[in-house]
Amino acid sequence: MTSISLSQINYVLALEKTGSFSQAAEQCFVTQSTLSTMVKKLEDQLDLQLFDRRSKPIKLTQEGKVLIDQFKVIYNEFDNLNELVQETKQEFYGTLKIGIIPTLAPFLLPLFLTPMVSKYPTINFSVDEITTNEIVNKIKLRELDIGILSLPLDDRELIQKSLFFEEFLIYDANGPADAKKKYKIEDINVNRLWLLEESHCLTSQIEKICHLRKKRKASHNLMFNSGSILSLLELVKINNGITLIPRLATQRKNLLNKRFIYQMGNPIPVREIGLITHPNFAKKRFMKMLENEITEGVKPILKNLKKVKVIKPY
Repeated sequence: MTSISLSQINYVLALEKTGSFSQAAEQCFVTQSTLSTMVKKLEDQLDLQLFDRRSKPIKLTQEGKVLIDQFKVIYNEFDNLNELVQETKQEFYGTLKIGIIPTLAPFLLPLFLTPMVSKYPTINFSVDEITTNEIVNKIKLRELDIGILSLPLDDRELIQKSLFFEEFLIYDANGPADAKKKYKIEDINVNRLWLLEESHCLTSQIEKICHLRKKRKASHNLMFNSGSILSLLELVKINNGITLIPRLATQRKNLLNKRFIYQMGNPIPVREIGLITHPNFAKKRFMKMLENEITEGVKPILKNLKKVKVIKPY
């Protein structure tokens, strides 16, 4: 079999992702005819048809589906080789693809992202705000480098690094006049409780804290599904509701009413925030850099808590 070039593999991956010769060519910065010719040449070399060109969008054939994951591994391993060379030279340049969960992104990113981007101008940062399951899947497919999310995960295939613990606070639009009151679990009226859609790990954590599966009554005639914690806070305010928010959310003072915020009694429920990577992730210094930037960013905000209870994301 004739040798396969990395460019050919890149063209195949782009075509598989976009389902379009024109979009794949644009993504690879080549002409459509060049990409089409190189993909066809690879198919001839392999004596296999990788794509069904009759379908719209273009899809992999059964033979293509068998080979595509291995193409991704080869391409990513070559990228890892380049990263190891940089590690050896002690250089910081390249691309860092980060995934972060939506209940963390609007509160954590402003604390470190802009200074980090300015500090490392030779790194191209890409940030996706997606759910935990999406982050895990993309890490395993090597489509992301690092995930920032709630730990621990029951997944031994991933490297997990804990960064900090973030306490949960009560956000009650109809709370008591005593701002120093510390809520107990039994103080939470679950029939006034508003949550995000079930795909968010924060919802699962709140359900565990409040024992919702045992308590909630099926009396609501409104089901609110939102991926936005900011929309949720506004609805809590309008409907005199109650919810739980993570500590970092209190930094958005323009969106929160300070009078609605109450602490919880011991043991204080917390979520563990950390990083995940693929075991073969080669950008070790990038990982350490991100760890340092995040921990420095949250240090002025988070409190030292003595008695805590870590709530798992799922």
